[in-house]
Amino acid sequence: MGLLTFALNVTLDGCIDHRAGIADEELHDHFTELMDAAGAMLFGRTTYEMMEEAWPAVARAENAPRATREWARKLEAKRKYVVSSSRSEFPWNNTFRVEGDLKEAIQQLKEQTPRGVLVGSHGLSAALEQMGLIDDYRLVVHPVIAGHGPRLFEGLEGSRRLELISTFRLKSGAMAMHYRRRRG
Repeated sequence: MGLLTFALNVTLDGCIDHRAGIADEELHDHFTELMDAAGAMLFGRTTYEMMEEAWPAVARAENAPRATREWARKLEAKRKYVVSSSRSEFPWNNTFRVEGDLKEAIQQLKEQTPRGVLVGSHGLSAALEQMGLIDDYRLVVHPVIAGHGPRLFEGLEGSRRLELISTFRLKSGAMAMHYRRRRG
């Protein structure tokens, strides 16, 4: 069974607005490596629509920076699953709708994806965390105080104990951290 890995950028004050971090080539390379290691991507509808709107054009843009274009091309080729109650058609390459009971559907997706599933939608991730489905956490903490939201895991009930697996300092000063859920 593959792991469900939550991966996201966050500022020191917990802001997860994608515009608040430092989006340089090294950061894109880091997330491209994470995506390469996973068997599929999982998105909530809102995040999927932001991705669908931006990245296919970058994949085809000859003048796009190397790291962003590589991310875009690999994302386009990757299997993508979307959780949505309001949309059923997803024309972007290799995109499929998650259907049925969310907990059962994600457990099946983990079982069918030995290389694991990478999720980066904050609302969906909070719901999956509440259900105890997230196994790994790959956070990049940026040396930024954003002063606004939305915030990471806002409204989560109860605390979680995690085990630190590794850290890596990016040239920007951001810290890439890998945590795993402690069982039991």
